[in-house]
Amino acid sequence: MREVYLDNSATTKVSEKAAKKATEMMEKIFGNPSSLHQKGFEAQKEVEKAKEIIAKEIGADTDEIYFTSGGTEANNLAILGAVNAMRRKGNKIVTSAIEHSSVYETCRYLESTGIQVVYLKSDITGRISKNQILSAIDEKTILVTMMMVNNEIGSILPVDQIRNCIEQKKSPAIFHVDAVQAFGKIPVKVSKLKADLISASAHKVHAPKGCGFLYKSKNTRIAPIFFGGEQQGKVRPGTEAASLIAAFGEAVSEFNLSENYGKVSNLRDYLMEELGKIEGVTINSSRDGIPYVVNFSTGKVKAETMLNFLSSKGIYVSGGSACAKGKKSRVLKNIGLLDEKITSSIRVSFSKYNSKQDIDDLIKYLKEGLSSFSGSN
Repeated sequence: MREVYLDNSATTKVSEKAAKKATEMMEKIFGNPSSLHQKGFEAQKEVEKAKEIIAKEIGADTDEIYFTSGGTEANNLAILGAVNAMRRKGNKIVTSAIEHSSVYETCRYLESTGIQVVYLKSDITGRISKNQILSAIDEKTILVTMMMVNNEIGSILPVDQIRNCIEQKKSPAIFHVDAVQAFGKIPVKVSKLKADLISASAHKVHAPKGCGFLYKSKNTRIAPIFFGGEQQGKVRPGTEAASLIAAFGEAVSEFNLSENYGKVSNLRDYLMEELGKIEGVTINSSRDGIPYVVNFSTGKVKAETMLNFLSSKGIYVSGGSACAKGKKSRVLKNIGLLDEKITSSIRVSFSKYNSKQDIDDLIKYLKEGLSSFSGSN
C-alpha cells in the first residue's frame, strides 16, 4: 500500500542528512558539551556549528540563540520568563484567541496568578488587524505574544507590525513571536520582525523531535524557569542535547524557502481546486494564508471517522492540532465556524516531499469515504 503523509504541521519526516548527523553524534561525538576533554570539545563544536547556522538563518548573533526541548518549552520560557522579569512594570499580556496551546494555556495559567490577558479575536479567515493590536496595548502591557502562522488554518498574523504598535503606545512590553509554523517555510528575520523573543521547533523542519530554540535579543532580560548548571548562560540550564541540536542545524542548512514555497503553492492550489469539485466540502483556509496548510470541512462525516478511514488507506492527515488529542478545535470555534464544520474539519499540511500524486490519492479516498459514511452520520 502506498503511504501518503500529509500531516506535516504535526511533525515532519527527518531528512536523510539530519538523521545521519544525529546518528554520527550518538555513536562517535557523544561527549557532554560541557566536559573539559576532547570528547566534550568535539560535541561543543557541533553545538556551536548548529547555533551559527540557525543564527545566520534568522539574522541573529550566535549568543542570542538558546536551545530548548522544542517549541512548547521555548514558548513557555519566553512567556513565563518575560512576565516574571517584567511584573514590576505592569500586569497585562496581549495575545490572540487562536494561539497554539503552548501559548494559550500558559497565558491561562498566568491569568490565575493575577495577570490580565487580552485574547484578540480573529475574523473567520484567522486574520487579526493592526488596529486591534494597537487598541489592546497600553502602558501596563508587559508582553505581546503572537504566532506568525496559525497551525490549524495557515493564516498569517501581522507580527511584523507589532513592534510599531508597542512603540506608538510607548509601552514597556516585551515582544514574542511563536514562529514554530513559519520557520523553514517563510522568511523569519529578526530585522523585519524586530521581536525580542522568537521560538521555533526542530521537528517541524525535518529534524528530530526533542529540540527547538529561543532567540533572545541581547537587550532583553527574561527570568529562567529552570535552575541547574551554567549551561546557556543559565537562561536554559541543563546538558544540551548535542545530537538533536546538530541534526537541527543540518536540517536548517538544507532550507530552500523560495523553491519549496513555489512547489507547495502549486500543490495547495491543486488541492483547493479538487476540493471545490466535491459537493458539500467547504474550505476554511484562506488563499492569502501560508500554502503549507489547508483546512476544510465535509459537513457530512465526522473528522474522526474520516481520519480512521483515510488512515486505513495509507493517507495520513489531521483533524486539527495534534496537541489537541482529538478534542474539538478551539481555533475553529474562535474564528466563528459552526459545530458541523468544526467536527468534520480536516487539516492537510504539506512538506517539500509531497507530490501531486499524494493529492490525487487523498481526493480518491476522500470521495470514497464520503460516499461510504455520509448516510450514517
